[in-house]
Amino acid sequence: MRTRLVLLSARLLDPLTGGFLPQTALAVSGGRISALGDDRRIRALADPSTTVIDLRGAVVTPGLVDGHLHPVSGAELTHGLDLSGCADLDAVREALAGEVRTLAPGAWLHAWGLDPNVFGERPVEAAALAPVLDGVPALLLLFDAHSMLASPRALELAGVDGPRAFAQAAEVVCDDAGRPTGLLLEDAACELVERAAPRPTHAERRARLAAALRDMAAAGLTGGHAMDANGDSLALYAELDAAGELPVRLRVAPWCQPGADAAALRALIEQQGAGGALWRTEGVKLFMDGTVDNGTAWLERPDCHGESTHSFWPDPEAYTHIVGELHRAGVPTATHAIGDAAVRHVLDSVEKAMATGERGVRHRVEHIETVPDDTLRRFARLGVIASMQPTHCCDYTRADHTDNWSRRLGEERASRAWRCRDLWDSGARVVLGSDWPIAPFPPLGVMAGARHRRPSRDLSLPPHGPEQALTALEALQGMTVNAAHAAGEEHEAGRLAVGHRADLTVLADDPLTTAATDLPDLPVLLTVLDGRPTHRDASL
Repeated sequence: MRTRLVLLSARLLDPLTGGFLPQTALAVSGGRISALGDDRRIRALADPSTTVIDLRGAVVTPGLVDGHLHPVSGAELTHGLDLSGCADLDAVREALAGEVRTLAPGAWLHAWGLDPNVFGERPVEAAALAPVLDGVPALLLLFDAHSMLASPRALELAGVDGPRAFAQAAEVVCDDAGRPTGLLLEDAACELVERAAPRPTHAERRARLAAALRDMAAAGLTGGHAMDANGDSLALYAELDAAGELPVRLRVAPWCQPGADAAALRALIEQQGAGGALWRTEGVKLFMDGTVDNGTAWLERPDCHGESTHSFWPDPEAYTHIVGELHRAGVPTATHAIGDAAVRHVLDSVEKAMATGERGVRHRVEHIETVPDDTLRRFARLGVIASMQPTHCCDYTRADHTDNWSRRLGEERASRAWRCRDLWDSGARVVLGSDWPIAPFPPLGVMAGARHRRPSRDLSLPPHGPEQALTALEALQGMTVNAAHAAGEEHEAGRLAVGHRADLTVLADDPLTTAATDLPDLPVLLTVLDGRPTHRDASL
């Protein structure tokens, strides 16, 4: 088999030890690392068709993998006005007013990244944005992507004029007179209004997805665990893969929602393994609760607003049954569980499923924003992966607990925010991700946040829970070795070894010795997927 790619004069970083391998070069054939050695030996493997790149001392790591992201929905949701940089209501109003001036008459305004902290002590409702949005149909997605604000005109066009009942945890928030405030909680409520807005064409969605994935590759990502398969997302992945335009390897987990019957469950099981050269369906995504910020997390005690007391599944035991059925079928699950009660119920369900004797299925809990001490060691004991997004803690909470998330939880629970260190030390396998579009996807920023736990907008501010920080090596392992383990791919991914996939990230310097606050700016010189460069800096 011919040598497709040769990398010379490299520092090959071993994520298991944090040291550099003795070799300085590698060769790639058939999408795999085919040889490691010195420059002279590896150069001799090249033929006239081989791409040979002199890295001049740059650092090669196994390809960085985002443990939790939403490529298709993210590409769609981030199309429009970005409000993530707005720190107060005046800034939001100014941004919206500028966007309104560009709209054609009757056109919808779409925005994303709205931080509920901008409302301060005021309720999160559309009235706070009047008169900017008067007469304008507008949908403003809050940063958690579990809630949005709809303008009065958008509600009118959608025919939403009062409360609604849903089969799952969701709410059209209304005032004391039964009139909608504009706040919509969870997908079922949001979709009521989204259906009234014009939809992008398939070609537009394909182009947006392709552009987002190219940007991910340029940021150093070679893979991602995609936590949805909604609508035509699998068809979009298949199209890009067939056209040779899929620059990130994707492991896709379709959703299982409350109300799923035996036929729906059978379809999810039969779907496992479907995919293409660079993507496949593996695992099932479930939700145990919503979010702390909008009062839909599931807590063992109510939050300070008297909310966050219910499971996303109206009957939590139905969730337990589903997990058991998937476990027996050998299908791994990934469950969104943010509150302490939600996390506990997931672990209880997995433990019950494992009582059958089969322990080879790797289940995951996603987010784990606050858990008590007695929950920590259960992850390692049950072999459940802890999937964490540290940049959420960095950017949406504050060290002094004056943010919306912390105020809702109260001091005790806010003090155990995103316990990455405690989970790691308890023996849990911790995987890191962004949850894009909830937070930015560049992996160096994710690893940096796990280390410094400071707001990325202002790194001079104090960290939230510095005792929960990971080391530089642990952060790297969270996006290489541990991500491979979570996918059951440790035999072929996550390390620089002969026979492993040639998914590689090349950085200008050592990410382990680069200061955490400088890490997001460390240049990504080359990204290689399946032996083919998907990003190459002009300096190489």
